[in-house]
Amino acid sequence: MKVRITDVFLRDGLQDEAVIVSTEDKLAVADSLVAAGFTRLEVASFVNPAKVPQMGDAARVLGGLPRRHGVTYTSLALNGRGIQRAVDAGATDIQVVTSASQAHSNANAGQSIESALADLGREVARFPRIGFFAGISTAFTCPFEGAIDPEHLLRVVRAFRDMGIRDIGLADTLGTSPTEQVLASLAHVRAGEPDLTYYLHLHNARGQALETASAAVEAGIVRFDAALAGYGGCPFAPGAHGNIATEELVRHLHDAGHETGIDEDLLADAVQLAREVVLRSPALSSAAPATR
Repeated sequence: MKVRITDVFLRDGLQDEAVIVSTEDKLAVADSLVAAGFTRLEVASFVNPAKVPQMGDAARVLGGLPRRHGVTYTSLALNGRGIQRAVDAGATDIQVVTSASQAHSNANAGQSIESALADLGREVARFPRIGFFAGISTAFTCPFEGAIDPEHLLRVVRAFRDMGIRDIGLADTLGTSPTEQVLASLAHVRAGEPDLTYYLHLHNARGQALETASAAVEAGIVRFDAALAGYGGCPFAPGAHGNIATEELVRHLHDAGHETGIDEDLLADAVQLAREVVLRSPALSSAAPATR
């Protein structure tokens, strides 16, 4: 089976690191990922740089990426202001995100789920030529509220459907959700909205993410997010662990006989570069303040 992996190191991988990676180093990592065979990269988020200074150069990163046939660069936005900034920077594919948990929405986006969805819906309608897709944080477990009711998750999915969005990612933001819980929620959502396309964004607290990925592939999910070297986390979700490591997921899928189109040797080079740029980057406290 062909499984497609989006590497999210440049956004989710770096947003929780206490360093400021230069634009030039980010672009070098992007080049290494494309060389390894990745055709979809999450490269930036257009969020408040005062809260997430690691993303303060989002527009410069997006503007510096070479346009290559067959390669898609995606950006993230939490609200209408972020969508407008992403569009102004030349984004063509934008992930709009809200939480399945009210408490996490308040911490992450500074507003309720309902307000966040209403704001996103108004802005999505303004840009019919943009390739919007959705992500739902804390889709299974919230650090504040615990397990998420699958029916509540389905209501959020339907809100995105009503915006005309057909491509929806479900995130185990903490990385603690058991495989059985993820599959049960996924099955509930797919039964309620079978005509949408779903992918998984897995973090990995207890080493269960590879098991979850395998079970999801067996259930028909063929798209996953992952980050080089397992970097990542959510600054606004206490206890969140790093993403499933791209190199581990690729190896695991290859060992199971699946195809990814990714060269493991060149991927190892990208992992090494990612580690090097994080280690050599200035600490957040000594970095120049990010500007909007």
